[in-house]
Amino acid sequence: MASIIKREQTLDKLFSGVTFSAAFLVLAVIVSIFISLFRESLTAIDAFGFFGFISSTAWDPVREVFGAATTLYGTLITTLLALVMAIPVSLGIAIFITELCPKFLKPIFGTAIELLAAIPSIIYGMWGLFTFAPLMGEYVEPLLQRIFGPIPLIGHLFSGVPLGIDILTTSIILSIMITPFIASIVRDTFALTPVQLKESAYGIGATRWEVVKDVIIPYSKAGIFGSVIIAMGRALGETMAVAFVLGNKHAIATSLFDASATITVTLANEFTEADSDLYLSSLFYLALILLTMNFLLLAIAKTFLARKRKI
Repeated sequence: MASIIKREQTLDKLFSGVTFSAAFLVLAVIVSIFISLFRESLTAIDAFGFFGFISSTAWDPVREVFGAATTLYGTLITTLLALVMAIPVSLGIAIFITELCPKFLKPIFGTAIELLAAIPSIIYGMWGLFTFAPLMGEYVEPLLQRIFGPIPLIGHLFSGVPLGIDILTTSIILSIMITPFIASIVRDTFALTPVQLKESAYGIGATRWEVVKDVIIPYSKAGIFGSVIIAMGRALGETMAVAFVLGNKHAIATSLFDASATITVTLANEFTEADSDLYLSSLFYLALILLTMNFLLLAIAKTFLARKRKI
């Protein structure tokens, strides 16, 4: 009997050691990536500093003058525009599936959302370049230019030559890509709303819209915020789809019809062209900035989702 107990204790310790090693391996990989990126970025950090690199709009490999402002601007503007378009659509999808959709259709729509999320990003990019961008450049963007062009200030956002390879097209494609992530998380969050709360609201005469607006959404706001942050991290790190339709132009765009550049596209397009230590180090510096941004966003999302589970 004692030998059996001792053997079981040994197996428990072995099992605990294996699981701890697996968990520690993940942490070690993350730390090693941060360290390696930081080490490779030291040359650019010494040359440009932190604020100097972040604020500079120069990106000239010939003169070896580099700055992250243009790529940061392109990354943030396309991500924010994608979120503005994706959030209302995603909330509508989640509300329909949880509150309005007939029971026999719920698995169909749920599977469709999951399939949309499973499409590889390069497929989105190819579809965007060969199908969606020509439609935008030939029909949609000229129409928007005619409608909004005469309006002061707003019209400037729709100035330029509508080619379809621009910020607007990229943002729409990104919004399509992140919509399934937001919709899936929000749908699951809505499903966690206690039935008693909804029945009580219906019992005092609330309409279905009032129940959604005053009960379900307030109860699920932490989960909604977490899903938005996760989708933002997904959009910030997108490469292939953006590379096809953004144009990779290192400039601060003032129109939605202008080409731009993001951090990921710059890394993908220029990494093999880096012919000097400073050029290569500047690309690693961009990667370090992007990784830090994504890490902070995901940490915020995990915090809100964890708080939601405790409620």
